[in-house]
Amino acid sequence: MRTHPLGRSKTEVTELSFGAAAIAGLFTEVGEQDAAEAVAAAWDGGIRSFDTAPHYGLGLSERRLGAALRDRPRAEYTVSTKVGRLLVPTPGATGLDDQGFAVPATHRRVWDFSADGVRRSLEQSLVRLGLDRVDTVLLHDPDDHAEQALTEAYPALEQLRAEGVVGAIGIGMNQTALPTRFVRETDLDVVLLAGRLSLLDGSGLDELLPEAARRGVSVVVGGVFNSGLLADPSPGATYDYAAAPDELLGRALRLQQVCERYGVPLRAAAARYPLRHPAVAGVLLGLRDAAQVEDALAQYRREIPEQLWADLAAAEGVR
Repeated sequence: MRTHPLGRSKTEVTELSFGAAAIAGLFTEVGEQDAAEAVAAAWDGGIRSFDTAPHYGLGLSERRLGAALRDRPRAEYTVSTKVGRLLVPTPGATGLDDQGFAVPATHRRVWDFSADGVRRSLEQSLVRLGLDRVDTVLLHDPDDHAEQALTEAYPALEQLRAEGVVGAIGIGMNQTALPTRFVRETDLDVVLLAGRLSLLDGSGLDELLPEAARRGVSVVVGGVFNSGLLADPSPGATYDYAAAPDELLGRALRLQQVCERYGVPLRAAAARYPLRHPAVAGVLLGLRDAAQVEDALAQYRREIPEQLWADLAAAEGVR
């Protein structure tokens, strides 16, 4: 599988990255064996880049990913994790996590984009992962903490990179305005952009992608299915984690019809679309079991006629 560097750093990612939120029980529970088999299938298929975060399953994603990679040669893969939410134990708590993960509510998330919070978060992540280093650290969703992220968290990451503790630094969000500001005002290596460079939402092309290309910042694109609609456009499908409006469902169905004329599944076109932009280093897919991994690899390898992209543009304005 092809690899690309993140910005001017020496850290590289494969064109497909394994998003480890799903193996932490995103929306529905995932068993230990399914999680381990998903990572193993990704490895067997040539994926060597893995993304996680404390937020995912209250640390379960990091623990499971670390366990699944423990016997792999450390020099052969890259791991990215995120900072901005510290996990604080909640003794005696009952019930499940209230932020979308089917896991016990053993901890609560506390926003912290201070320099000390960055270092504490990374130290805790390394313990959960069972690693002595991660390759990339991202500021995670600082939507309501922009100034602290810029003035405290980012300088801490820059220092960690200068010290050689991490290889690449960046920001991960599902909006474009704040990442564009970071690209202009800081020395990031990478932006993880979720949901804003898809067949249904090309807003990342307005400012962020051109600015990243000009400044040598790489973009890794997540949310290529817009949380489900572009994987399976049917009644009840979700778009950005809510029920898809009828207008968007109609657009997705029309996109699917164009793809079907070429014998290409819509999900294959959706996953490959971001890779057409020169600033994009890779696509991150959230995968919960080996079957999903194998399907993702099959779609990545599928030949897509160039004319399909032109027809999608003509039919639905895909840029």
